[in-house]
Amino acid sequence: MKRILLVASTTGYQIRAFAEAARSLAWGVVLASDRCHVLEDPWGDDAIAVRFDEPLAALEEIRRRGPFHGIAAVGDRPARAASEIAQAIGLRFSPPGAVAAAGNKLLFRRRLQAANLPVPEFHLDEPPRQFPCVLKPLALSASRGVIRAGNIAEFLAARERIRKIAGRENEKSILVEEFIPGREFALEGILTAGRLKVFALFDKPDPLDGPFFEETIYVTPSRESPRIQDAIFDAAGRAAAALGLTDGPVHAEMRVNDRGVWMLEMAARPIGGLCARAIRFENGVTLEQAILLHAAGEDVWRCRLAGGAHGVMMIPVPGEGVFVRAEGIEAARGVAGIEDVVITAKEGQHLLPLPEGASYPGFIFARASTPREAEQALRQAHSRLRFVLSPVLPVVR
Repeated sequence: MKRILLVASTTGYQIRAFAEAARSLAWGVVLASDRCHVLEDPWGDDAIAVRFDEPLAALEEIRRRGPFHGIAAVGDRPARAASEIAQAIGLRFSPPGAVAAAGNKLLFRRRLQAANLPVPEFHLDEPPRQFPCVLKPLALSASRGVIRAGNIAEFLAARERIRKIAGRENEKSILVEEFIPGREFALEGILTAGRLKVFALFDKPDPLDGPFFEETIYVTPSRESPRIQDAIFDAAGRAAAALGLTDGPVHAEMRVNDRGVWMLEMAARPIGGLCARAIRFENGVTLEQAILLHAAGEDVWRCRLAGGAHGVMMIPVPGEGVFVRAEGIEAARGVAGIEDVVITAKEGQHLLPLPEGASYPGFIFARASTPREAEQALRQAHSRLRFVLSPVLPVVR
């Protein structure tokens, strides 16, 4: 029986999915997590407590619980921890320096610039030479705190807003870069000795032009021409090489316009949240199974998406408030092509839109004959949902 060390946060959606993938393979998985006490035990085995900022402090316990045939990670900070652990115990994973560069917006830009890949003009903290620009806090992930500014007044307001979101200790850590127009895509793949295998290329049919950048719909296969898709695949492979990434899953996002392919990010981890459910391979293999197989040294190069079109909607936050309930779930599930509607928000949870917010209230999954039909199903299902929120009461001091 193969045994995999999975480095993951306690709050991630994907832990159970990896647990199910391991059980389906009849493999063992040991969780290395940032928790001090076992709150949940999905594999029937105690988790290893790991501080993601100092993962090697747990090295003795990791070795005691081994040996492991492979290592995998879910999330940016867990991926950095996994890279250090893998290097220390001789498992296949991208090097720590490469993973750190992928997870840092400034280092990412510098690595791509050094490799002569297309990058927007960028610097730290100060206003740009021309507008529009995009401000991105280095200390936050995904789209949280990312704001477009069209003039100096909007820039100053955005910078102050980001400083409040990220905390004053990070006020000198805001990346300011030229806004790149174009169609946006997301790529899911895996690296083996530096060679990129693309699992899926997602179109993002909703325009993401700001001022905030809340993602909603992903649909695969892409409707772009083979020429554009090949250019995206080539750019992603070159970006991975520029960063020094070699082994493991990657999630990349990019924009395409008449000047070429512009890489926005490449993370040394799989797609976040429950979005991996939108990826299903032939013979029923899941993305989590493919990642575990790859971690153990198995060949996943022949993995192919199942037929038809696959789509997911990260349900937009309807507004600020305390979540009470979601209505219309069964009506949304009844839309032709909809596989499931999953509400992840909990009663009493404070929902907050971007740029301050950090999570979605749920996900909608679709499977259809064509990408257009999958997209239409997602939009129709979303139109049948209604979120009931109660006002956030002010804090009285």
